[in-house]
Amino acid sequence: MKIRKITTIAMFISLSVVLSVIEGMIPLIGSIIPGIKLGLANIVILVSLYILDFKDACYISIGRVFIVGLIRTGLFSVGFFLSLGGAISSIIFMYLFKKFSPLSVVGVSVIGSVFHCLGQIGMAIILLKTTSIIFYLPIILILSIPTGLVIGYVAKNVLRFYESNPNVL
Repeated sequence: MKIRKITTIAMFISLSVVLSVIEGMIPLIGSIIPGIKLGLANIVILVSLYILDFKDACYISIGRVFIVGLIRTGLFSVGFFLSLGGAISSIIFMYLFKKFSPLSVVGVSVIGSVFHCLGQIGMAIILLKTTSIIFYLPIILILSIPTGLVIGYVAKNVLRFYESNPNVL
């Protein structure tokens, strides 16, 4: 891997970690409904999926989960695995919809938000060995749509800036 690409990936991981930590400090909907966040770090993941390749976007997404896990919840905690399940599900489906559907960046973002929730619920069912958590699914799916729209709109504008300034990276 070239030094420029490694540096770009490291910068994207760092930015996504910073956004994730900052978001964790802001009391938002998560104080009313546990686990609900805007997902600011997903701006970076979405942008990386469009300007880098799938493998690099995976490095960034999973790297962020590991670093934030070290900072916030501790590696191998339930919260870490919920985040990892959501991140893996999200990046895979965003890639598939980006590649095989006519959806815009905003649409792909909503897909990522929805599948992040589905990945987290799936992981919770596996880890907690109960399906009672499924009652939470409609609430987080409904909230994932506006958050996906906001993140997608921001990512769309970042990509528009990048297209007009390609030497920025």
